[in-house]
Amino acid sequence: MSKGYFITFEGADGCGKTTQVGLVEEELTKKGYNVLRTREPGGAKLGVKLREILLHYDGVVAPDCELFLYLADRAQHINTVIKPALEKGCIVLCDRHTDSTVAYQGYGRGIDLERINYLNNIAIAGLKPHLTVVFDVDSEVAQTRLGGEKDRLEALGLEFHKKVRQGYLEIAKQEPERVKVVDANKPVGEVFEEVAKLLAPVV
Repeated sequence: MSKGYFITFEGADGCGKTTQVGLVEEELTKKGYNVLRTREPGGAKLGVKLREILLHYDGVVAPDCELFLYLADRAQHINTVIKPALEKGCIVLCDRHTDSTVAYQGYGRGIDLERINYLNNIAIAGLKPHLTVVFDVDSEVAQTRLGGEKDRLEALGLEFHKKVRQGYLEIAKQEPERVKVVDANKPVGEVFEEVAKLLAPVV
């Protein structure tokens, strides 16, 4: 692989996405690839502080404020972490990216989708993922997986997360070449087999 490859992993809270990112990282590293695992929010040093605000601030956060905080994190992340890694030939595995903003702030919060897409494009400066894997799981199942103490967005309840799930499925319909949906209701091992099939043609 002569140049970098950018893969994002998406899905509603409780879909098992972060577990799968770890398994993919382990498998690709074992095969000798140069892999960078990162996340949004919080993939850059500045983003760590923004992540704390976004997920754990205990006051009211206006929807537009929430949107711009995610976009600020993304702009910093793209320019200081993702772009340099891709230029070095890394496979970048990112736990959440632009589609999370569309699904959560757009479909979930009800912010205008055209506006979000416009702002996302500014934040990423033209750098889009080569492949996005969406882990689709029944919203009721996802809620039970979350367990104990929830962060600010996890705690928004079942109806919100149903909207988010539907958002991801709509994104996949609109961009079938980039976005691939995996049934995440299955056991971890079976889900990973499906992910591995998606990665096989490109790595």
